[in-house]
Amino acid sequence: MTARIINGTELAKSVRQEVAVRAAALTAQGTQPCLAVILVGENPASQVYVRNKVKACEESGLRSILEHHPATLGEADLLARIDALNTDPDVHGILVQLPLPKHIDSHKVIEAIAAEKDVDGFHISNAGLLMTGQPLFRPCTPYGVMKMLENQGVALRGAEAVVVGASNIVGKPQAMLLLQAGATVTICNSKTVDLAAHTRRADVLVVAVGRANMITGDMIKPGAVVIDVGMNRLDNGKLAGDVDFASAVEVAGAITPVPGGVGPMTIAMLLVNTMEAAERSAGSAGLAAR
Repeated sequence: MTARIINGTELAKSVRQEVAVRAAALTAQGTQPCLAVILVGENPASQVYVRNKVKACEESGLRSILEHHPATLGEADLLARIDALNTDPDVHGILVQLPLPKHIDSHKVIEAIAAEKDVDGFHISNAGLLMTGQPLFRPCTPYGVMKMLENQGVALRGAEAVVVGASNIVGKPQAMLLLQAGATVTICNSKTVDLAAHTRRADVLVVAVGRANMITGDMIKPGAVVIDVGMNRLDNGKLAGDVDFASAVEVAGAITPVPGGVGPMTIAMLLVNTMEAAERSAGSAGLAAR
C-alpha cells in the first residue's frame, strides 16, 4: 500500500481564495481586515514565518502591519505596543511571533493581547472557550489539521485518534477539536510508556513533538490517516517531519508531507481567524452606530 498524499499547499490556496472574496466584500463596506505582526529579535526561522504571513495577507486582500523590534526591546515596551494595537479600531488581529527573547515573559505577552484580537487562539479566555466547545478562535495549526481531515472526508465520529505531543499550541487544542468532532482521543507525551502501543491503535494519528522521524512505519496502523505537524531542519539542511515519511507512506492510508502539508494550512487558518475578527468588529460597529 502507498498512502494518498494530503496536499496542504493546494488546500491552503483554496482557503485563501475564499478569504480573498470575503476580504474584498468587507473592504467594499468600508472595513479592510488588518493583521498586526510583532517580531522581536533576529531568529531566522521566525523571520521566514513572519515574511510568509505578511505575504499571505497581502495576496488575500488583508492589510498587514509588521513591527520588527530588536532583541533588546524591554518587556514593558512590548506590552505598551500591544496595548496600543488593542485600542486601534483598524487592527483586527494581533500576532506576536514566538519564541520571544528570554527576558520577556511570553505568557504575560499572550495574555496582554485582547481576546477578540487573539487570532492565534492562545489567550487563556480563548483556550477556555475552546475547552467548553464554544471557541472564539481555534488555534491555527489544529484548525488547519481539522480542515484537512474534513477535506479528505475522514470520518471522525467514533474513530480512534491519537495525538503525540501535549503542547498548549498544538497538542492540547488538537485533542479538544478531535474530541468535539466525536473521536475517542488519546494524548501521548514524553512520559508515555510504550508509545507504539498507542500509535498502532490510531485511525487518525497527529504528531507534533519537534523530533525528526520519531514515528516510523512500524508504529502506524495500516490504512491510518497520519498528520505530521513537525518541521525539523536536518544536518544536511533539508526539512523533515516528526514522521519518517519513507516508511510511513508504505503503511498509512493518507499522509501529509513535510514541507507542503500542515505548514501552509496554519497560515491559511490565520487569515481565516483574522477575517472572522474583522467581520465581528464590523458587525459590532454597525450595531453601535444604530
